[in-house]
Amino acid sequence: MAELKECVLVDGVRTANCRAHPAKGWFRALRPDELLTAVYLELFKRNPQVDPADVEAVFCGTANQTGMQNDIARFGWLASGLPVNVATNGVNQQCPSALASIEHAARAIMCGEGDTYVASGVEDMMNVSMGMGMDFPPRIANYCNPAELPMGATSEKTAELKNISREDMELVAYHSHIRAREARDSGKFSDEIVPVTGLDDEGNEFVVDKDQWIRDNPSLEQMAAMKPAFKPDGVVTAATSSPLTTGAAAVLLMSRDKADELGMSYTLRYGGGVMHGYDPTLMGMSAAAACNKLLDRKGLTPADIDVYEMNEAFASVVLAVMRELGVEENAPFEKTNLWGGAIALGHPLGQSGARLTTTLNNIMKTDASDAQYGVVMLCGGFGNGNAALWERV
Repeated sequence: MAELKECVLVDGVRTANCRAHPAKGWFRALRPDELLTAVYLELFKRNPQVDPADVEAVFCGTANQTGMQNDIARFGWLASGLPVNVATNGVNQQCPSALASIEHAARAIMCGEGDTYVASGVEDMMNVSMGMGMDFPPRIANYCNPAELPMGATSEKTAELKNISREDMELVAYHSHIRAREARDSGKFSDEIVPVTGLDDEGNEFVVDKDQWIRDNPSLEQMAAMKPAFKPDGVVTAATSSPLTTGAAAVLLMSRDKADELGMSYTLRYGGGVMHGYDPTLMGMSAAAACNKLLDRKGLTPADIDVYEMNEAFASVVLAVMRELGVEENAPFEKTNLWGGAIALGHPLGQSGARLTTTLNNIMKTDASDAQYGVVMLCGGFGNGNAALWERV
């Protein structure tokens, strides 16, 4: 049996994350396929050694595969004018969709099925609203309470069962914005964000190269005055939830042999991934289950990981997962979401796994240049969790 190849992360780019809003969203005049075009073309512009025709396949994650996002994997590639000979594959795992795309590509490389892959993710939560066209099977009621399946309900249930206070969640949101603002202002996102022409609030064209949701001056006092978002006596508010967002991201993965042959530079190699199913009414905890399973298989512990990028779907979820892992107790976190998280940066569902991976790569190249291990993890709607390990080469 042939030895597995090494898969390295050559590059990653993303658009800015913008509000999914018909009047104020900076990307409101763009389609999701156009956002994919921006990241695809930038990847090849930055890496001219790679001929797009030599890409074995493109995996593209999207949570809602309908409307403008119907077979977005294929249409996003073809509408970009890229070679028709390149195969495409849409991936749906709800929030971890883009991370699943990365894992599929990495495994194909390791198995020797190809040397060069693009893994991407996109979500336009304005043109394709969350749950658009969804038809729950009635029989699901035989196994769980359908009223507990929506994401807001799961975040409240997690907070209650894990005894997470509203005050602690608001600290997560506060520090998410502060860190995202500091990262933006110091240019830390400049290597990953592709400038795209959008519209300002007045409808004027301008170059969008910064995330739209970041609040420059978050206020704990204002957060404390907000009403619960999902139930009258709840503890989760809009401030401690990730907002509706539009954005795209893509990464270039290669076998180490091919990358070396072409003279590519890289910092990280794929160390493995785990997808793990969990109680759909506690979907947030699926990330902890996936991470623990992954690290156990690798002979590592949560304490061995130097940098975590975890999707901040809700502050309650981040706290529950990091406490379950025994890594972080309260914000500001020491290892997790060092440049801010989805509460500040936005969460375009199926895009986030590629965004998190791109950001992790850049953190480990710069602020955490001595870190050996990084983990990207996301919980997913209806209990699909996912975690991937990255190792410094």
